[in-house]
Amino acid sequence: MSKTDIEKYSQKFVELISSLQPVVVLTGAGVSTASGIPDFRGPDGLYSKISPRVFELDFFLEQPQEYYSLTMNRIHMLKDVKPNETHILLAILQKHGFIETVITQNIDGLHQKAGMEGVIELHGNAGNFYCMDCGETYTVAEIAEKLKFEPVPYCSCGGLIRPDVVFFGEFLSESALARARESSQSCQLFVVMGSSLNVYPAAGFPRIAAENGAYLLIINRGETALDYMANLKFDCDLEAFSKAVLEKFKELD
Repeated sequence: MSKTDIEKYSQKFVELISSLQPVVVLTGAGVSTASGIPDFRGPDGLYSKISPRVFELDFFLEQPQEYYSLTMNRIHMLKDVKPNETHILLAILQKHGFIETVITQNIDGLHQKAGMEGVIELHGNAGNFYCMDCGETYTVAEIAEKLKFEPVPYCSCGGLIRPDVVFFGEFLSESALARARESSQSCQLFVVMGSSLNVYPAAGFPRIAAENGAYLLIINRGETALDYMANLKFDCDLEAFSKAVLEKFKELD
């Protein structure tokens, strides 16, 4: 990928978000890899180290001790992980009114760390926990403290504490889905960043947007399942692309 290509892509991106409103962005695991968070399905992804079975609801309920042992450091303890250029770019674009909604497949909370508001988290947030009996909420720091003294965290009411993420075998939040669907139906520009668009229902939102007349832009390294629907595709490194766009906004300021 040459600097010329990146420059061309960044210029076109600025033109699109300036002329087509409102804008919805869908982000996937590729947005967070530059922050040191591995994706799930890549050659060095999480599934190469932990079986996907660990993320099934039945596994958690049957073996909560094993779940916490395997995932606490790899998934939930992300306090030292920082947003990268793409998270920062999207937060700046939202602040300046160029982006209306961000829908994310990620559970790392890095969009919020970068300063974004109203993020639609389809799969939950790995930094939040709650009691399955009474609903009491807990922070990741509180769970880490509990795990120093017991292999499985339990609430004061005696209920099992679980992460506020969507396990395989669970339905996604109806409110999150409704918000994502509504935003997708009404936008003029739908941007996909860092997702191969193989996982539904997330992959359905760019389709909904395109079917309702939105311009579909996909920015991803490698092929996606919906390349054939895209009005435009940037096959490039997201970090380099985001740095180039950030430079454009310095020029605008």
